[in-house]
Amino acid sequence: MTATILFVDDEPDLEALVLQKFRRQIRDGAVQFMFAHDGIEALQSIEDHPHVDMVVSDINMPRMDGLSLLARLQEAEDKKSTIIVSAYGDMSNIRTAMNRGAFDFLTKPIDFGDLEMTIDKTIRHVEMMREARRRQAEAERAHASLSRYFSPQIASRLACDGEADGMAVHWREVAVIFTDITGFTSLVETAAAEVLGALLNEYVGGMTDVVFAHEGTVAKIIGDAIQVLFNAPGDQPDYARRAIACAHDLDVWAQAFRERWKAKGVNFGATRIGVHAGPALVGNFAPWLPMVPGIFAGGRSAISCCAAAASRCAPTNRCRKKLLRGPRRRNIPKLLQNSKPAMPRRCRPLPRWSGCMPTMRSPAFT
Repeated sequence: MTATILFVDDEPDLEALVLQKFRRQIRDGAVQFMFAHDGIEALQSIEDHPHVDMVVSDINMPRMDGLSLLARLQEAEDKKSTIIVSAYGDMSNIRTAMNRGAFDFLTKPIDFGDLEMTIDKTIRHVEMMREARRRQAEAERAHASLSRYFSPQIASRLACDGEADGMAVHWREVAVIFTDITGFTSLVETAAAEVLGALLNEYVGGMTDVVFAHEGTVAKIIGDAIQVLFNAPGDQPDYARRAIACAHDLDVWAQAFRERWKAKGVNFGATRIGVHAGPALVGNFAPWLPMVPGIFAGGRSAISCCAAAASRCAPTNRCRKKLLRGPRRRNIPKLLQNSKPAMPRRCRPLPRWSGCMPTMRSPAFT
């Protein structure tokens, strides 16, 4: 890449000297030079050519001196690395320049060997800062993308780790939650667009907040359906317990949401919830696309069992009160500990939970 250097000096012979001394670098395409005779002309040149990488400026010039130019350059959003040229022994101006943000300084008469080394050092600094800004921008984009699917803690960790091993495609034991809404298609066909927009934004936002509170991963949102993962991408030894707690809180939040909108005259359906645990293939599929965590599994797996459970589940107020708010709600951890594992890839609803939030038997729940 060719570095662009702006020389600012009112001496008429400087341009010819610089072009002569750096003719080899110019010929090789390593550098190119621009020239201005005072600070005002330099600012106009930078405005016209914002790709300038660095500035070499004298101090004593008409209209705007080098120190004033330096101050203006440091106020800009894109701060230019600046080398100040001063008379030998002028320590007062040199200290002022360094305090105002000069990258380095040279003394007159200019030693062109010293100038060349100083320019090389400054260009390396500019390239390093440009790379740091690029990486920061990438990290911010990655964090923004990850924040759509992961809790803030997991998103920050993945953004810092880059392609961490947790995002590579691999098999692992996970807990899965599927939710959907009864009568959603009829609601979409009859409700006004502005009502649907406000309703779904609040619903999806609130459900996602509940998931993130339990450090779950929102794997997919398809229409009214939400798919949630636990123990992916990071390890969560208590992922089964987290999934059950999250499912309970989702049920509580969704019921309160339904009641709020019912009071507004909108007949919003009940949220059905299926929970299961088992082996699944998880990771970042199609990594050349924006971050989209995926989950796949074949056969009668955690995912297919969970989706089937959600589709069969049609919780009623009486069922919810009996199973989630009564004495059995307090015994959920004990119930899970006492449940016996079935054969791998087999799924059976726990009898106590059939009809509301079916929870499949799995080694994860023992």
